Amino acid sequence: MHANRRDLLLAGACAASTALFWSAAARLRAEVTDPPLETTTIRLAKNPSICIAPQYVVSDLLNAEGFERVVYVESDAGLEQTKAVANGDLDFTLHFSGPLLLEIDRGLGITVVAGIHVGCFELFAREGIRSVADLRGRTVGQQGVGSSPHVFISAMASLVGLDPTKDIQWVTSEKVKPIDLFAEGKIDAFLGFPPEPQRLHARSIGHVIMDSALDRPWSQYFCCMLAGNREFVRKNPVATKRVVRAMLRATDLCVSEPALVAQRMVERGFTARHDYAVQTLADVPYNRWRDYDPEDTIRFYALRLREAGMVKSSPAKIIADGSDWSFLNGVRRELGG
Repeated sequence: MHANRRDLLLAGACAASTALFWSAAARLRAEVTDPPLETTTIRLAKNPSICIAPQYVVSDLLNAEGFERVVYVESDAGLEQTKAVANGDLDFTLHFSGPLLLEIDRGLGITVVAGIHVGCFELFAREGIRSVADLRGRTVGQQGVGSSPHVFISAMASLVGLDPTKDIQWVTSEKVKPIDLFAEGKIDAFLGFPPEPQRLHARSIGHVIMDSALDRPWSQYFCCMLAGNREFVRKNPVATKRVVRAMLRATDLCVSEPALVAQRMVERGFTARHDYAVQTLADVPYNRWRDYDPEDTIRFYALRLREAGMVKSSPAKIIADGSDWSFLNGVRRELGG
């Protein structure tokens, strides 16, 4: 049976994808001059959010850095993942900035080491709701107190003078996901992370009242940051630097070769929908990690979450307890940033 044109193009794309990643990895291997690794195994999270695309295409680059085993651990996109990092069940993960700060404020063992990308979440609402201020008295879906949607909407609400505890009717369902409640018309608003916005746009459900990739002030701060287990970072500085370097190189690949990155994500089972992956890579500003200061992100969200009554520590304390920019500063000089 002869291959049709689509199969040939797909085969060519897969071959190009492999060549791309291996050439990048080969260049990296030739450049690595750090001292020997303290460990050759690294554990990362795998969850439904596909905006963390750099994490899903970083394995070859980590291999080139000397890591012999890159293990992806199944996790949710919220509280479970944050606690897994703090408990040492994960070594590193790309995660949403707000929930990380909640756990750092509570004294859990998390260290943020870099900002990765800006703007991946969108706030959808039903007709009659035109702004975040219009959420007063409305029903809003969430996965649980402290989940990413809950934290980010609370921060947005506090910025416009709402009390997220009193002014918003939070709806949590164990059996039905918030996106499905919104699609069924059972709640008024929903905050989605890729691929959820792509699903709603494709079905023309609701309208967006806030796009964190475009709307200030949210578009000026990192959405996802690279965080590690505090003891791992402390005990393994060489490994930590190499993880930071590989992740930022993977982020650059999301900008320079989005179609191939999307294909890689599908090939390795991180998403089933190639079209949603392509759209996410087009929508999310992966090209800004050199432009923004991750410490500003922590300061901004710490202030918002204090206003919302969700954290007690000052921004300065959270930065002191839960961040280390020494690895990022070293990698910036190498990669040009």
